[in-house]
Amino acid sequence: MTVLHNPVLRGFAPDPSLVRVGDWYYVATSSFEWFPTIPLHRSRDLSHWEYAGHVQGAAPGDSLAGVPDSGGVWAPSLSWDGERFWVTYTVVRSVGTPYFDLDTYISTATRIGGEWSAPRRVASHGFDPALFHEDGRLWLLNLQNDHRPGGERFAGIVVTELDRDRLEPVGDTHLLLQHDRLIEGPKLLRRDGWYYLVLAEGGTGWEHGVRVARSKELTGPYELDERPLLTTRDDPDVPLQKAGHGELVETPDGQWLLSHLTARPLHTPQGRRCTLGRETAVQAVTWDADGWPRLRQGGWHPAVEVDAPTRPHPLPPPAVPEDLSWPWSTLREPPDPSWADTTARPGWIRLRGRHGPESRWAAGLLAQRVTEHRAEAEVTVEAQPVTFTQAAGLVLWYNPEAYLALDLTWAEPEGEPQRGQQWGSTAGGRTVLVLVERDEDGVRQVAVVDVPEDGPVTLGVTVEGADARFWYVRDGVRTAVGPVLDFGRLSDDHGSRLRFTGAMAGIHARDLVEAAFTADFTGFRLTCTPG
Repeated sequence: MTVLHNPVLRGFAPDPSLVRVGDWYYVATSSFEWFPTIPLHRSRDLSHWEYAGHVQGAAPGDSLAGVPDSGGVWAPSLSWDGERFWVTYTVVRSVGTPYFDLDTYISTATRIGGEWSAPRRVASHGFDPALFHEDGRLWLLNLQNDHRPGGERFAGIVVTELDRDRLEPVGDTHLLLQHDRLIEGPKLLRRDGWYYLVLAEGGTGWEHGVRVARSKELTGPYELDERPLLTTRDDPDVPLQKAGHGELVETPDGQWLLSHLTARPLHTPQGRRCTLGRETAVQAVTWDADGWPRLRQGGWHPAVEVDAPTRPHPLPPPAVPEDLSWPWSTLREPPDPSWADTTARPGWIRLRGRHGPESRWAAGLLAQRVTEHRAEAEVTVEAQPVTFTQAAGLVLWYNPEAYLALDLTWAEPEGEPQRGQQWGSTAGGRTVLVLVERDEDGVRQVAVVDVPEDGPVTLGVTVEGADARFWYVRDGVRTAVGPVLDFGRLSDDHGSRLRFTGAMAGIHARDLVEAAFTADFTGFRLTCTPG
């Protein structure tokens, strides 16, 4: 047996879809507005996981330009038909409107880390689709939406048979189940003559859960289990909260597992805050005498430690990437040498300034996931900004309405007021570090520190729970910049708008006028400490 410690994928790894092929377990997770699209991980023992690539090309044209925050690629469903991997997912282009404005796609690959076929659009009833393979037939499951005034946004689960080659509908779409509580994210399996629907229930927040229904016929009617398979909605003190969006998988020896998303909240004066986003966990499952799945430990609360029916199979530590591959991520497009170059100065990353941090089109940002409540990031930056429209530095990022940044930039001579951009070589000014915080009320300049005009400076930030303290190093001396800032704002739970991702730490650069200013970065380090 292997003792696994949940979450098994830590920090921003939501909506896991788990599949077993031989001795390997593979999981796909949501990427939303971030690249790489649909990260894939693999494990032999469910405890030790490694990055296994991503579904390259999942965003048609390799662009999610303009998609809203927490839009983009939602809830991929990974499956295996005995010959190749399939993935279906939705690109969501509206968030918080009556209309879903989305496109559902299917892509396939013979190897998990191999080349994926160009995505093909299929019937797009809603988000969080799944595929079911049976006797050479292919079925697409989804939810449906009634966008009309008075209609139900989550109006039931539907299934459509698809031609395996053309991916076009075969026959009618069937309504499988409607429920008075929100249900979505359907997964389908067959066991002992029953078809089981595994459903995400109650939304993706504190009310989240997993509910199961079953039928003797694939197209229904389905009866709901009277109790949830998994939820934490009844107990805010369970360490793993928001448990839901599950998928059942059978092991080689006939035992069962449940993958699901979860979150580890901080308890702050402002309430519970999930700064790490939603993560991936695994539970052990048994079947009761009536044929319903149950958590092996009893009840419906997720366990932090689980005895998995596998033998330990540790993996070597991941290599430090020499390029901008995983664990680096970028917003709405993959990294491109035209603005993120690792060859211009060996051992450094050169970022060209692009749009401001609130752009949905051309963000000059590279970031990595924060995976623990204790973390420290640092980087050395060298740049020579000559106007306030140019800046580069270290950032803690959630979205354009929630970030903290320490940037190297230009300011007027001390004591002079802001007078817009200064032109000509006699404009004067000084090189400064500016600490800013952004929330739904706007951007605030927290602190300004003078630094020499030339030479590199090391920037850093230390995160302890909901506290973030920025600092810089010059001549070997670490100096704090500004007060402790509220890292809890960089969470799924702050503010009134839907948020589905997680906090990131990274580097960024902007040049709002010429788009030509460059900054060089080296020695980026993000250390996340469990505790």
